[in-house]
Amino acid sequence: MAYDEILYSAADGVGTITLNRPDRLNAWTATMENEMRRAISEAAGDEEVRVIVITGAGRGFCAGADMGGLQKIDAKGDGRKRIVEPGEEAEVSFDNENGPSVMEHFEGRFGYMFECPKPILAAINGPVAGIGLVMTMFCDMRFASDTAKFTTAFASRGLIAEHGIAWLLPRLIGSANALDLLMSARKFTGEEAARMGLVNRAYSGNELMGEVAAYARHMAQMVSPRSMTIMKRQVYKSLFQDFNNSTSMADAEMQKSFASDDFKEGVAHFVEKRAARFTGR
Repeated sequence: MAYDEILYSAADGVGTITLNRPDRLNAWTATMENEMRRAISEAAGDEEVRVIVITGAGRGFCAGADMGGLQKIDAKGDGRKRIVEPGEEAEVSFDNENGPSVMEHFEGRFGYMFECPKPILAAINGPVAGIGLVMTMFCDMRFASDTAKFTTAFASRGLIAEHGIAWLLPRLIGSANALDLLMSARKFTGEEAARMGLVNRAYSGNELMGEVAAYARHMAQMVSPRSMTIMKRQVYKSLFQDFNNSTSMADAEMQKSFASDDFKEGVAHFVEKRAARFTGR
């Protein structure tokens, strides 16, 4: 596919999406949003791709919504051009063969990322704000440059916690930390984000992409893609279940795993002391 505001490449089992408006710190636009939807759908449908990485071109990750659109909004909200109007979203289609669907729980702009059957990793290489930060919370894991600047930004624009961040952020870092970041709209670094648990790990700027690439390749080559799909959906589905229902779902999925090719391969490569050759089946 041809893209205008992102770059997409695939190698070694990893599909990499790069937000590509470096002169605007990769500020979010309707074009960028739809192209990312298309690229994630493309990666999800490619059997050679097992992990997806999202990062930014240049010195930034995503500076939030392009300010040009915000300047046109009046007191009634008229003049606001949504990033993507309802009905204009690029179609996203995923294979739901493995594991339970989670779409009923995650409607809205980025919910499809939780439904994507492949793990999505954010490599936050520089400044990230507003909708850009929200988008990373729909990634399954986040890694950052230790000096990258983060901000929720909404309160400093006279806005509120949008796009599901009021639900997601407390579950990642607790209510007190979430309210701190939301109400103050203060800037904080990737190092602090790691201490809070907002990102999995922070690396020095010149190490970030190499570390994320190595981790993504490990996932692509060393573990079952079928297992990753089901575990991802188990975790997000379990957020809405009690312990008993979550365990019952796991018991049912485990029985299906016993009949899978990846289970047979998982045992065989261990016994035979060789590299795994998982197929995702």
